[in-house]
Amino acid sequence: MAGTSAASADGGARPGTGGAATADDVGTIEGGSGAPDPALRHDLPPAIGERVKRLRKERGLTQRQLAEPAYTAAYVSTLEAGKVRPSEVALRHLADRLGVTYEELATGRPAHVAATLRMRLADAQRILATADAADAAAEYGRLLAEAEEYGLGRERGAALLGLGECALETGELAEAQARFEAAGEQLRDEPLPARTRVVRGRAIAHYLAGELRYACYLLESAINELNTSGLHDPGSLLQLYTASIAPYMDLGAHARAAQAAEVALALAPEVPDPALVASMHRTVARTLIAEGRTEAAEASLLRATELYQQLQIRTELAHCHWMRGYVHAQHDDLVRAEEELRTAHSMLLSKRATLYVWQVEVELADVLRRKGDQAEAAELLERLLDGLQQDRGALHAGGAHRLLGLIAEERGDPEKAERHYVTALSLLETAGAAGDLADICRLLGDLYRGEGRTDAALNAYRTGLGHRAAPGTTTLGPAPARPPFGPWT
Repeated sequence: MAGTSAASADGGARPGTGGAATADDVGTIEGGSGAPDPALRHDLPPAIGERVKRLRKERGLTQRQLAEPAYTAAYVSTLEAGKVRPSEVALRHLADRLGVTYEELATGRPAHVAATLRMRLADAQRILATADAADAAAEYGRLLAEAEEYGLGRERGAALLGLGECALETGELAEAQARFEAAGEQLRDEPLPARTRVVRGRAIAHYLAGELRYACYLLESAINELNTSGLHDPGSLLQLYTASIAPYMDLGAHARAAQAAEVALALAPEVPDPALVASMHRTVARTLIAEGRTEAAEASLLRATELYQQLQIRTELAHCHWMRGYVHAQHDDLVRAEEELRTAHSMLLSKRATLYVWQVEVELADVLRRKGDQAEAAELLERLLDGLQQDRGALHAGGAHRLLGLIAEERGDPEKAERHYVTALSLLETAGAAGDLADICRLLGDLYRGEGRTDAALNAYRTGLGHRAAPGTTTLGPAPARPPFGPWT
């Protein structure tokens, strides 16, 4: 199926999730440079006063001992009563006398809590990349609670983002969307490069839910903002262009997908993050396959595989096996295709990456059907559809119904085949997957024609021709601006 085949639908790896993730990686993700907040938010005078009083008594100091030599006991008494807002100079003097940091006295945060949380956020990213999404989600939940306790906005945004990525991997698309939106709200005052992962996550969640045009809108809006506002961040652009390829392909906007791939390839040498580069190679391979450039696609997949193996990112490595299986299937090497797809399926099952498991199962079922294993293919597809919910997987649900329709036809049950084709048509119309719609209309027209239902067949063919009338066009509007650098400048 054109639209769902080898989509590896996330549009790319989570950046910075390799084995070398550090606190600096998380700082860059959250706030651009990872530097501390330039404007430290002090607590209100009563809270500061209570904190000074508690710390003074814990250390056995009198108000005079704490105040000297720069201040008076009366000043400390007034401060402890919450009747005066201390200056930065006064707070630094008191913090030094009390043996705590200025930040801890002003805000109540333990020393180095933000740096410690950033280190733990990097560890949570590593867990998500190499182990179980549920374990990563549990750690992100703990980090979110701590960030909220200490009023750390950037770290709260990063924890929400991580929870969104965990939900994305396990197929909980509504939860993923909610988490990404909350992260975007938390980080709304940060520059766009600091919010790129949030935009990308939202777009992928909507894409997987079948909302292709909205996914493209989110990505293109961010690309335009980066390219026209002077925020020329190659890593951010690479993420966004890479993520846009899958929805473009499924919308039938092949020229726009090829353009995004061209820009991504040009950006890659400027991006030091190997996970982002690997993601780009894996996703660009899809456009190369569509153009018939099989050798170039295999070379991109090989490069992506090598990088993912070094980084130990199992989900993305599984996607490489998935894509390689698709390449073999396109060349009718069904034995090797089945082998690669089963490898991908096993790896994704071990990661409990539910939504991606279902997508691979659609591909595997197609290969099994073509090999003559109709019973196993049908069982796989029916089990898949039983697990799908309304808000997730419209594209591969459509693919599953299409395959079940083909199997029903091959078994001589046209009535059942028609039901599956019509269901697939409805799902794909909602998603706007133009290429797949044309294919379904052709299958439905052929079915009607075989039954002598000429008028119904003509209507189905006309509908399909409508989707094929202008190849590569969509209702997306103008393509996003290109970066003001590269071979096109």
